[in-house]
Amino acid sequence: MGLTATEKIIANHLVEGEMTPGNQIAIHIDQTLTQDATGTMAYLEFEAIGIPKVQTELSVSYVDHNLLQTDFRNADDHRFLQSIAARYGIYFSRPGNGICHQVHFERFAIPAKTLLGSDSHTPTAGGLGMLAIGAGGLDVAMAMAGQPFYLRMPEVLGVELTGRLGPWVSAKDVILELLRRLSVKGGVGKVIEYFGPGVATLSATDRGAIANLGTELGATGTVFPSDDITKGFLEGQKRGDAWSKLNADRDAAYCDVVSIDLSALEPMIACPSSPDNVVPVKEVAGRPVAQVIIGSCANSSYRDIVMAAQVLGNHEISRTVSFEINPGSRQVLENADIEGAMKRLYHSGARIHQCGCLGCIGMGQAPATGTISLRTFTRNFPGRSGTRDDQVYLCSPETAVASAITGKITDPRDLGEAPRFSYPDSFIVNDNGIIPPPEDGTDIEIVRGPNIKPLPDFDPLPEDLEAVILLKVGDNITTDHIMPAGSKILPLRSNIPAISKYVFSSVDPDFPQKAQEQSSVIVVGGENYGQGSSREHAALAPRFLGVRAKLVKSFARIHKANLINFGIVPLTFADPRDYDRITQDTRIVIPGIRQAVLSGADSVTIKIDQGDPIQARLELSDRDRLILASGSLLNWVKAKIQSDK
Repeated sequence: MGLTATEKIIANHLVEGEMTPGNQIAIHIDQTLTQDATGTMAYLEFEAIGIPKVQTELSVSYVDHNLLQTDFRNADDHRFLQSIAARYGIYFSRPGNGICHQVHFERFAIPAKTLLGSDSHTPTAGGLGMLAIGAGGLDVAMAMAGQPFYLRMPEVLGVELTGRLGPWVSAKDVILELLRRLSVKGGVGKVIEYFGPGVATLSATDRGAIANLGTELGATGTVFPSDDITKGFLEGQKRGDAWSKLNADRDAAYCDVVSIDLSALEPMIACPSSPDNVVPVKEVAGRPVAQVIIGSCANSSYRDIVMAAQVLGNHEISRTVSFEINPGSRQVLENADIEGAMKRLYHSGARIHQCGCLGCIGMGQAPATGTISLRTFTRNFPGRSGTRDDQVYLCSPETAVASAITGKITDPRDLGEAPRFSYPDSFIVNDNGIIPPPEDGTDIEIVRGPNIKPLPDFDPLPEDLEAVILLKVGDNITTDHIMPAGSKILPLRSNIPAISKYVFSSVDPDFPQKAQEQSSVIVVGGENYGQGSSREHAALAPRFLGVRAKLVKSFARIHKANLINFGIVPLTFADPRDYDRITQDTRIVIPGIRQAVLSGADSVTIKIDQGDPIQARLELSDRDRLILASGSLLNWVKAKIQSDK
């Protein structure tokens, strides 16, 4: 039987394990990327490993999240990141150069290679035929140190595309339709792979936009074939020599196949407050809009910005709307300007921001109280925008600009004839915003500001765990619930004692103080616990506060891996009905938990104060068990390095 494109990449990078879905495997990583919100901690972790230089083919440090310099902390972190990049052989993308996924797509992504990034939307590069995976910063640090990346062998879900997108319908509508069908849990344990004649009708950046939001399906990654469209894009980026062909064999087998007729799609929109709460735009048309933003790593490409300008034409923005543009990179900005798009946007009344993530991660652009904000972003989790009780909708650039013109949610087909968009034969390429590392950086002094604190110590797993259930939450708890982002909290990413004061602050503001009053803490949750971003701080900061286990119905992939990396035992209910039996503030004991972890036991007994015991599953690999017993991945690797000497 033939192989899928995904399986071909994995087979060529396989270091350990067998390619049977569900088995733990280890793959070699060719490239890594970090962004500044996760990068400071990732590089502190890399330093702690003790490797003199990165071992990957390419590693890039991007600054795109913490761009607001309201005090010294972000600026200090930027200097730290630039100096540590030079010291260890890492490319550095300056503040304002662009969003990591957009810039990496343009300048570094290579078909059939592997990429590990400390950002959950790293799979964007799958639009160019990479196996690109989001992970916690510690996993990325290990990859930079030459260690393989461990994961469960994913199933490969095939998405067959036929037909061609109609007027006013774009790539965002494709992935919104898939989210409508499959939900935010539909891709868990899977790589989404696209095939069929419809793929050839999509541009490279269309594919990148679709791959980007595969993350919201819970997928490990998304892979498109590498074909003549891919080759043309790379040639336009002056990187034609990076191209290679990649596709699935004719007799490749998928775990399941979803068929989408592109010609039958219509404009779609995700309503508050989940990316899978998707309906056709026409069903919510007419609702008044106060803010519209085009940007984020999903929709800030040349095509998105120029198309918006073309739609505006001689239109003006509604006087009731703040229409804002976040270009994805300086390359996008420069090429759009040459085409004349920026002049049209300025004349229409649009606000042009610097190239970066900005409002997508709550770094400014918070909407007004009680108003609707339309965004071409990736997520609309409650409060993520920075405004409590926000009303954020996710949509395509076409729907966004149509609504900005009318002042209400508008099906763009109501504007009449769609503009005709075409790509230039070649892009203006200017890499002045990317600083390559020196040949030898051993003499580079690493600049550390006062906000950069050393990593905390992680004690080994105790023989018995006695703890209090300090918090019980429901389904689809996101990493934003656990460790919020935003302009107030993001600058603390390199200061664990300070950022830990905000753990679960949107759920229970007193959680940090109460946790520190206990010796050990357990959190109980429902389905898909930890969905959303790759931020390891959602595991690291709770561990600092004394969280030693989490007991839930099911985990999101990246968050579970991060919990293991920092010595928090991920437990799942053997019987989901037991969730209803557990109450907050109950004291529990898990006798012999260390022995159970090390012996390979697949379950433990949880003794509940004044209640019948319950069973919880330990779904762990042998490597996971050694890491948990050691107290953290960092402890385990450092001990391993010492024993190998």
